Amino acid sequence: MPEITLLGTGGMLPLPNRWLTSCYLENNGKSILIDCGEGTQIAITAAGRSITRVDMLLITHMHADHVSGIPGFLLSLGNGSRTQPLDIYLPEGKSGMIKNLLCICDRLPYELRLHELPLKRACEFTADTIDPLLKITSMPMRHSCDCLGYSLTFGRKLVFQPDKAKALEIPLQYWKLLHAGETVTLDDGRVIAPEQVTENTRKPVKVTYVTDTLPINRIADLAHDSDLFICEGMYGDEDKKDSMNKKGHMLMQDACELAKKAGAKRLWLTHYSPAECYPKRHEDKLKAIFENVTISRDGEFITL
Repeated sequence: MPEITLLGTGGMLPLPNRWLTSCYLENNGKSILIDCGEGTQIAITAAGRSITRVDMLLITHMHADHVSGIPGFLLSLGNGSRTQPLDIYLPEGKSGMIKNLLCICDRLPYELRLHELPLKRACEFTADTIDPLLKITSMPMRHSCDCLGYSLTFGRKLVFQPDKAKALEIPLQYWKLLHAGETVTLDDGRVIAPEQVTENTRKPVKVTYVTDTLPINRIADLAHDSDLFICEGMYGDEDKKDSMNKKGHMLMQDACELAKKAGAKRLWLTHYSPAECYPKRHEDKLKAIFENVTISRDGEFITL
């Protein structure tokens, strides 16, 4: 079952009680990190999560509050004796900026594999290093620079039926393969398909993460039917909408409207302005738009 931790909820600069926006998603003992602002490795420890489990980094865009923590994070991984490769996904054309950040990361003991994602269309890929049933979709956003939103769909295995396997006299050594969705050929020549011993396909779990963008309609498409939608809300004061839109950001109210349009089950707000000291004060008016909204704090956690 996926476990999601919002490591930090701040935008622009870290505060004494608020780390920069970053999200940690763990499934089956492996983790994905979305964005890596200044001090993210400390925020991981503060939230009680393990930096050594991170096998993939997804970058929304290259503004400092989302990437300036990458060198320290990578060095901390190396100090944790990591040797296996680390995959970093980022907007198209931005690999050079990552390489520039690496100038202070001398001789990492593991390989970095950079994957650029398109900026003119949505892109879907399978996160095999995390879970072969995990599909990730990136979608271009509208910010003051190239920016991506991400949706992660955690597929779930079919329900294995031991009684059916026994009735078909299938040896135990084939059960795991069938449960994983593979067709097997038995020693007696019979070909057994997974559907013969499994049933009740379980609904996947979907998490969508969007920050630093105008509240464009395609966000609702990306977040459609999400179990958890994590979205920026720089301010809750409606008189700031024009100034936020000019800077390529959205208000908390915009995020609530998008969550409602997407049919999301729950919404976590994040990426608060440093000047938004008490975002909780907006809770009543936000719940009037979307009831299941959480004005998140650093360390917000859920198992889906």
